Amino acid sequence: MDLTDLTTRGWAGPFEDADLAQWAKAATATALQTAHDPGQRAAWLRHGGTWYAGVNALPNDGAGAVAGAGPLRGATVDALSQMYGPVTWDRAQISAVYPGYPRQDPDESDAAHRFRQTRDAAHVDGLLPVGPNKRRFLKEPHGFVLGLPVTDCSADASPMVVWDGSHTVMRRAFQAAFADRAPDTWDQVDVTEIYAAARKQCFDTCRRVIVAARPGQAYLVHRMALHGVAPWGPRATAPDDGRVILYFRPDMPGGMARWLSAP
Repeated sequence: MDLTDLTTRGWAGPFEDADLAQWAKAATATALQTAHDPGQRAAWLRHGGTWYAGVNALPNDGAGAVAGAGPLRGATVDALSQMYGPVTWDRAQISAVYPGYPRQDPDESDAAHRFRQTRDAAHVDGLLPVGPNKRRFLKEPHGFVLGLPVTDCSADASPMVVWDGSHTVMRRAFQAAFADRAPDTWDQVDVTEIYAAARKQCFDTCRRVIVAARPGQAYLVHRMALHGVAPWGPRATAPDDGRVILYFRPDMPGGMARWLSAP
C-alpha cells in the first residue's frame, strides 16, 4: 500500500483493500443497528435530524473487532503501522447523513450554519472548542482518519471533501503555535486565531476535492488536513439508512510530539 498521496496531498483514495472491504461488510449490520437505536439517536442526531454524528458509537475493541467483523488488518493497516507505529483502534464513528443536510439547529448561529452550508463545516480533527467562547485547543492528537463507507449512495450524497495540500499549511501554523513549548503543554495553547488564519489560507490557496467512495472502498485523510462534509445534493440518492461511513481516528502512537513531527 503506497501512502505517498496521504503525505504529499493530505488524503488518499478511494482505493481497494480486500481486507478492509471484508471487515466493513461484516460490521455493517452492527453499525446500522447502532445508528437506529433510540438512545443513540437521542444523543447524536444533529442539524434538524439530517445527521447522526455517532462519535465513537461502534462498539469495536482496540484491534477493531466488532460482532462478526474480525480485527482490522491488511495492506493498508500494515502501511499505516509501518509509518506511524502499531495502531490501537478507537471506537469508530458511525456518521449517517440524510436528505436535506444541513438543516439549522435551534441553538446554531446563522454564521455557523452558513459556514456549514458554504464551507462544508471545514475543520481539522482534534482541535476542540473549549468554554463558552469555544476557544480551540489541541485535545485529541489523532494519527489519521480512515473512512469506510457501508451504504451505497450517489456521489453527491454529502461526500467527504478535502482541501488538497492543506495539511502543509496547517503544519506550518501549528509549528509556529507550539514553538519553544514542551509537547505536554500543547493542549493548553489557545490556537483559535492561528487556526482560523490558516484555514482561510487553505480556502484561498488549496483546491477543494470531493472524495466520494462506495462500500468496498476506503480512503485516508491526513490528521492535519482541512476537511468537511458537503451539503446533500438536490438529486442525491441513498438508501433509507442514509449515507453511512465509519470513521476511525486512532491516537497518534507517541502522542503530542509525534502528532506534529510525523509524516
